[in-house]
Amino acid sequence: MRLSVLGSGSGGNSIFVQAGNTRVLVDAGFSAKAIATRLDGLGISPDSIAAIVVTHEHSDHTSAVGVWARRHGTPVYMTDRTREACARLFRGQEDVRSYRTGHAFLIGDVRVEPFLTVHDAVDPVGVTITDECTGLRLGVATDLGRPTTHIRHALSGCDVLVLEANHDEVMLHMSPYPPTVKRRIRSSHGHLSNQAAARLVTELLHPRLAGVVLAHLSKEANRPELARQVVAAALDEAGWQGHLEVASQDVPTQILDIEDLRYRSGPSQLSLL
Repeated sequence: MRLSVLGSGSGGNSIFVQAGNTRVLVDAGFSAKAIATRLDGLGISPDSIAAIVVTHEHSDHTSAVGVWARRHGTPVYMTDRTREACARLFRGQEDVRSYRTGHAFLIGDVRVEPFLTVHDAVDPVGVTITDECTGLRLGVATDLGRPTTHIRHALSGCDVLVLEANHDEVMLHMSPYPPTVKRRIRSSHGHLSNQAAARLVTELLHPRLAGVVLAHLSKEANRPELARQVVAAALDEAGWQGHLEVASQDVPTQILDIEDLRYRSGPSQLSLL
């Protein structure tokens, strides 16, 4: 199982995932051309993408879904309420398929399990993606006002996590955002701070967890080195020594091979917890 965060932040979000022979995108929040360029840079043909799984309707997650679906004939999976909210993106000839939270569905070798999250969208979800052949499991939650018990349960047992670390609380307070935007970001339906992300990831630790990618950082209220420092300190204190990196808005992460990450981190995780 392999993945790359093609880009993540308020300017756009998209994650490439491959399990077996099946390649999917989680969200498509850049232009179709930008996504194709980023995939090409990783040696991945845009026509090889089997599906796009949409987590919610905000434009930084959906900008390309209509154009991409028409250009490449790629099926788009989303909830019915999200589809209604994205109606302007479609012209009627796209292959749009519905899913429901709490109900797993298959796309080739990929099993997708969507779960309800807390965010200011009409029907926001996070997803776990499992390789049907190997059982390796990826968890994605990039727009998350607060982690509920249900969300923690859904993300438990993942081999790699892509989690939001949106803002530093002090930087947000000092940022140029209007007060209404600051309140939205801090709210229970907004975004996770670095500190909240650190607490969540330590709650999700288990011996199989091999990698964590921090995503959806604010350009105005966070810095990659600060997000990494806060989360790394919490993970170090917990005795975790796996792979930690911060996704960029503008440049894809390297392609991460989850089996390889597990092999490299395995011996050091045996005594975890």
